[in-house]
Amino acid sequence: MSLPIPDPMTEETPVPDGPSFADILNEFEQQQATPAGEAIEGTVLSVSDDGVFVDIGRKADGVLEVAPFRNEDGTYSIGPGYKVVVTIKGTNEQGQPLLTTLRVEQPKDWTALQAAFDEKKIIIGRVEEVIKGGLRVDVGARAFMPASRSGARDVPEMALLVGQEIECRVTKLDTEKEDVVVDRRSVLEEREREQKQKAFDAIEEGAVLQGTVRNLTDFGAFVDVGGVDGLLHVADISWTRIGKPADVLKAGDRVDVKVLKVNRETRKISLGMKQLQPEPWAQAATTFKQGERVKGTVARLTDFGAFVELLPGVEGLVHVSEMSWSKKIRKPADLLKAGEVVEVVVLNINPTEKRIALGLKQALGDPWEEAALKFPKDAIIEAAPVVSIQKFGAFVELAEGIEGMIHVGDISHEKRIENPKDVLSVGQTVRCQVLEFDKDKRRIRLGMKQLEPTKADLWIAEHQVGEVLTGRVADIREGRAQIELGEGISGLCRFATETKGGASAANVQKVDVSSAASLLAAKFKKGVGAPETGPKLRIGETRSFRIAALDAQKKRVDLELA
Repeated sequence: MSLPIPDPMTEETPVPDGPSFADILNEFEQQQATPAGEAIEGTVLSVSDDGVFVDIGRKADGVLEVAPFRNEDGTYSIGPGYKVVVTIKGTNEQGQPLLTTLRVEQPKDWTALQAAFDEKKIIIGRVEEVIKGGLRVDVGARAFMPASRSGARDVPEMALLVGQEIECRVTKLDTEKEDVVVDRRSVLEEREREQKQKAFDAIEEGAVLQGTVRNLTDFGAFVDVGGVDGLLHVADISWTRIGKPADVLKAGDRVDVKVLKVNRETRKISLGMKQLQPEPWAQAATTFKQGERVKGTVARLTDFGAFVELLPGVEGLVHVSEMSWSKKIRKPADLLKAGEVVEVVVLNINPTEKRIALGLKQALGDPWEEAALKFPKDAIIEAAPVVSIQKFGAFVELAEGIEGMIHVGDISHEKRIENPKDVLSVGQTVRCQVLEFDKDKRRIRLGMKQLEPTKADLWIAEHQVGEVLTGRVADIREGRAQIELGEGISGLCRFATETKGGASAANVQKVDVSSAASLLAAKFKKGVGAPETGPKLRIGETRSFRIAALDAQKKRVDLELA
């Protein structure tokens, strides 16, 4: 079934409800319109020598000047997909929006310039050419920018500004003479301060940032972290000890740092590099054990010892007293030098206080352990050099690290010596005997006279058992008599004491206890000394005696009546 076709002459065409096409188009155009200076975020579509084309969500794509994005090598610092914030400053002949990344307006006439001057507003200008003393800038009228206010360091850098849009501020305006002077430097400094403040406000303690080393000092390095400088102190560069920052860093280096402290009042930022590395002392606590032998490098020397680096950032101290068993080290530099690799023993470790006590002499072995076996009591040392002489005695070297002392009274039998230097000299070798060995006190007492032959030694060597000789009775005691055989030589004559009954005391097997009191009383009346009966020896008399025994080691002579 077909529908009837209305006759245009007789019926009216129905008008649809809602806005007309003209209304819709007008609304769309209003939506597309953007007030001058309003920021728009766009997406870069393409980049060429003709410009940077940006999708800003309008009917036509916007165009940015390409010069600010062109690198020295001809490449571009921006590309498709990049997000940029722009403002519309006008349109070109093709009706495309002309864009700028500068979020300020360009004056259109002298009235706008006067308002910008009065309000000290920042405006846009285009650099036209380099002239004597500065630059010619178009700010809606011809303006002059002094070279000193351009923000450029030299003429070649000023030339790079030609053709670019810049931000500036009107500092002089004479409408009658059409004299306009603008300043870019103050705007750059203001933007820099704003950027630094923004960067400073964004920095938080504990954050890890990448920065650029700007300059070095003896105490640290200043690092630019996003437009604001922080101090990287030399102590926070590495866990290892560093003499000066220049030893490991140079200006321009890119470094990862951790924000250690931010002082909002003084605007100071403390940075650290070593804090991004594992704490070496945590490793030291599990790596080193007391009594363990380890190798390290002498890092530095002091008056009281040497610091030895065991791990990067971990140093132990070898005190001067732990450097030698025998030598008295006055200063560590006499024995060690920086950079030398040494073997040491861990004496004590305290990771909490970051201290390790080390011993150098312990790694060499204690010479007194072996000395106890090599130099026991009574051992004879055939040749020992005298190393020093004191008033009370002389010190001789028995082995490396082992010294013994000969007291002045043990030097000679012949005469009394007041000072050892009267008979000994440094470097002289002597023959001596170990008289005492004390390992705990690390002391060895020696004697020389003990190895000299005495008069008794010589006399015994010249006589033999059975020989009859004459001697003088020097002393008589019960059962024995001391006999002088020569100057300084004596022997002992033993005999048996006889009782009243005629039997010797040696032959009496039974004793009458009841008569003990009377015997003691009788002995008391006659006096104590000579025996009641037996050999008729008197002190001072000379008699003949026979040698019964000779003991050269004990220097003993046993006699009997001849």
